[in-house]
Amino acid sequence: MGIEIRIEADELKSFTEKIFAQVGLPDEDAIVEAEVLVWANLRGVDSHGVLRVPQYVKAVDDGYMNPTPDIRILNETPATVMYDADRAFGPVVTTKVMRHVIEKAKISGVGWGLLRDTTHQGAMAYYSLMAAEAEMAGMAIVCSPPNMAIHGSRAPGAHNSPISIAVPAKSRPPLVLDMATSVAAGGKISLAVDKGVPIPIEWALDPDGNPTTDPNVATILLPAGGPKGSGLALLFECLTGIMAGNPMLAPNLGASNGRKFIQNSIVVAVDIAAFTDIVDYRNNVDDLVDGRKLLPRADGIDEILVPGEPESQVLGERSRDGIPLPAGTINNLEEVARRFGVRMPNLL
Repeated sequence: MGIEIRIEADELKSFTEKIFAQVGLPDEDAIVEAEVLVWANLRGVDSHGVLRVPQYVKAVDDGYMNPTPDIRILNETPATVMYDADRAFGPVVTTKVMRHVIEKAKISGVGWGLLRDTTHQGAMAYYSLMAAEAEMAGMAIVCSPPNMAIHGSRAPGAHNSPISIAVPAKSRPPLVLDMATSVAAGGKISLAVDKGVPIPIEWALDPDGNPTTDPNVATILLPAGGPKGSGLALLFECLTGIMAGNPMLAPNLGASNGRKFIQNSIVVAVDIAAFTDIVDYRNNVDDLVDGRKLLPRADGIDEILVPGEPESQVLGERSRDGIPLPAGTINNLEEVARRFGVRMPNLL
């Protein structure tokens, strides 16, 4: 593994804001975009952090991502809303829609938001946690053009659609699951490129459908659990793209480059208090976590962790000691910085 260089989180966030402002985002949108990316880095989800900045800049150059979109509500009911994002930067529109469905859930018990024609949204846990922080259960799902082989195939037939679910606890951090339907998220392959390390053989296929450990040629992800991962991914397309009248999979079957960065998404907020006492609920989540940690541990396991706990542990360390970035990511950020005349953040 190559060297890693640490950067203080606020420095990295300020740098990222300036880059996105230079790309053309309004200042308030650049702040949101930087917040979501650096938040992922702080939690150790480097596959969805600032390594994406050069990719997003290129996506603007290529006309995929729109820094000044016309975000519109297409239809709305008391519990549902559908937005056309006009290829907005994903975090900009997704935070907006999640706030909207949280307000709906306060009145109707549930808020269900469908986003059409958005772009890469970063780490989906950010949005489900918005609901958990409002004492609600949150969920976020996304689907893009094919980048994953379905079970039994060697060609792209589904997107590795991530899903995140978060619920509040009492004395513990919220429980939050954030997982792709592939063995590994596509961003982890980009991170392996930046680190100059191979990937496990079970992660991906090359363009000819052969297993590979070379992240530079890995283009087709493999589904988690075989038919389980690919089955979830296909049904997520039915709930997102097909329901939004903007299908991502069928028009691009067999192609791994489809409409790059374009995707559809769901964000959901459920008012727990509409079903049960919120204090009891949070206590019961604590009890669930506490009981799980008392289970007999497998050999070599020091502690049984729950979803979101590894990220919470990394958050404390990186908030204190800075965010480590591999040399490849630093080099890519330096290229973008030179292009826009933005000073690189100070290195620790």
